This record gives sequence, structure tokens and C-alpha cells, in this order.
Amino acid sequence: MLLIAGVNMPVLRDSSSCRLPTNIIYVVLISEFDFHLPEELIAQEPLVSRSSSRMLYLRRDGGHHEDRAFSELPSLLRTGDLIVLNNSRVFPARLLGFRAGLHAQPVSQRNPAAGEFLRGQVEVLLTRRLDEWEWTALGRPGRKIGVGEIIHFGESELEAEVIARADFGQRTLRFKPVADFFEAVERLGHVPLPPYIHRADRPEDRERYQTVYARTNATGSIAAPTAGLHFTPETLSEMRGRGIEMAEITLHVGLGTFQPVRVENIEEHKMHTEPFFISEESAQKINQALEEKRRVVAVGTTVVRTLEYAARSSSRNETPHVAAGAGENDIFIYPGFHFRAVGAMLTNFHLPKSTLLMLVSAFAGRERILRAYEHAVQEKYRFFSYGDCMLIE
Repeated sequence: MLLIAGVNMPVLRDSSSCRLPTNIIYVVLISEFDFHLPEELIAQEPLVSRSSSRMLYLRRDGGHHEDRAFSELPSLLRTGDLIVLNNSRVFPARLLGFRAGLHAQPVSQRNPAAGEFLRGQVEVLLTRRLDEWEWTALGRPGRKIGVGEIIHFGESELEAEVIARADFGQRTLRFKPVADFFEAVERLGHVPLPPYIHRADRPEDRERYQTVYARTNATGSIAAPTAGLHFTPETLSEMRGRGIEMAEITLHVGLGTFQPVRVENIEEHKMHTEPFFISEESAQKINQALEEKRRVVAVGTTVVRTLEYAARSSSRNETPHVAAGAGENDIFIYPGFHFRAVGAMLTNFHLPKSTLLMLVSAFAGRERILRAYEHAVQEKYRFFSYGDCMLIE
């Protein structure tokens, strides 16, 4: 962190430290969230059994951590805990298509590659639905996807026009109306595995890169809420049998979760918005747990962000309260954040310098998290989406 003295401004307070003098600005730098990660620890494949992952158990009251197994999670939770799950379903948002080449240069002896360049294959990742037929998307290679271009997917089963450009390579696509858009996407699309998984997606990824509790009517994520990938129906049943209550929310994972931080002072970073929904039933369960001082346990950073956004927006007189309804979540959680709703979390291991690493650092303290990550590297835990997990309480 960078401390600048002599300026009388409010000070952010790290969750693991005491309040600093009020004449010091606490500047949080991206370099504070770096760590060494050997590439061979990045999981490329899921384990044969979902629930056979390892789990690092970290207690915030002292920073003690233990090597455990995910199968022990039900016994580590408390009777009366409320587990909150993100039921968003990942859809095969990665589409491979061909440009119509409407802006193609004439093919000639001086320019023989023009036709191939301008009509070659392109890749599109749908990131957010704007209305019935319009989507924001990332395109690759970007130089081939200019405004006005037409892209065909499959045997012209889907057709989209590029109607606008945005920052960081984003495009706006307008699809030609079809009888069942999502049926075509499900058939033609590929599972949007993260770029650190260095292989093509396979049919089995459609099931494994999806939580067992994902809802068909909650389709909309371009990445899995990965902490939930460890759960099996048997795990959920065991937790219920131990008197652990459950609630579901929906947050469609988009660019807001994974966009890189491009500034040194992280307070200057702006998150993309992601749509979320909290039902009346779930809001009632969450608020009852908060009123009764029972612990709310978030499965994944997406649940943390949703609950804390909702609590920040609707809490009154410092009493934690979560309102039901839909909204747009752009909350950025980093050290100094005051948690209102979440009392414990299950999470996977995250990328260096990522907003997700900053979130868990805000919850447990940066130094504690980095020590735990150093231990995980030494013990060869598996990292990222298909990797192992961490219980923080």
C-alpha cells in the first residue's frame, strides 16, 4: 500500500488492520495483489469426481489455515447456517463464424490474400444481451470485425451484423430474427472455457463447467460460478440433513467478474455491470438469518458481490437488509470494504492482480490471503476454474 501523509481525508480501513490516522490517505496498489504461480498448477481438466477437490480452510481470527477436503464442508458448517448459491446457468456463448466479406478488397495478383483475410473464420464471445436480438460481444481477430460487417454462424443458421464498437475490443451485434435463438446458440456454440485453459472445449465440458444446481430459466452466464462446481446432489443433501438452510440468487457472470485491472491505483478501476435477481423467498431467508444473527455463507464471489450490493443498497440504520428484485451489479470490493451480509465464503483460488483476489483479501485481510496462497502453491493445490477451493470463515 502507499501512504501519503498530510492530507485530511477519510481513510479506508483494511479488514485485518486498525484504523490509520485521519491525515493519511490509504492508496491500494495493484502490485500488492501479485504472487508467483507456477503454470503447472493451473487446472486444465476437472477431477473425475466433483466433490474430491482439496479445500484450504482459513480462519480469519488469527489467520490459521488447514489442509482439508471439500467433502468435509458439511461438517465444518454450523447448524443454522444459511448457504447462498448462484443458480445462473452457463450457455455456450462462444460462436465460430465466417464474415460475409462485404468490405472485401478486390482479389488480384497484387493482393491474392484479400479474399481469405476478409472472409476467414472469426470467433465471437457473447457477453451480454441488450434486447431480443442485440448483444455485446468480444470478437477475435478484432481487425476482421468492423462495423457494418455481416457474420454467418453454422450453415447461415444465425446471422449477425456488427452495428457498433466499444472499449477493449467489444462489439455490438444485431442478430437476424430466428424462430428460437437460444436453441440455435445451444446447438452451434462452444463452452466459453477461460483463456488459461489451454485446450478446446469438449462435449463433457457442457456438464462439468456447470453447477448441479444451475437453473434452465436462469441461463445467462459466460463463465461458471466456479466455487459451486464442487457440489454434488449428495453434498447438498448432507448439508440439509445437518440443519443447514439454503437459498438461491442469480447473478449472470460477465465481463465485470473477469476484466483485468489496467490501473496501478485500484480505486480508479471501474467494474462492468452484471445483471442479478433475488427472489422474495430468498430475500426473506437471508433477512431472517441476518436478524437472527445466523451466519450467511456465500458460495462464490458472485454471491458475495450480489449480497453485499443488495445489502448496501437497501440496509437502513446499519441494520443489514437485502431487498428482493432485479438490478445491475457493479460493486467493486477491495480492502477497506465493510461487509454487511456475508459471514463466511467458499471460493476457488484466483488470478494474481485480479478483482476476485482483492475481494477475498478484503474479507480475510491481504496478508493472510497471500500467506494462504503461498501455502497453496507449496502444497500444489490446483488453481482457478477447474481447481481446488478455499473456505474462509
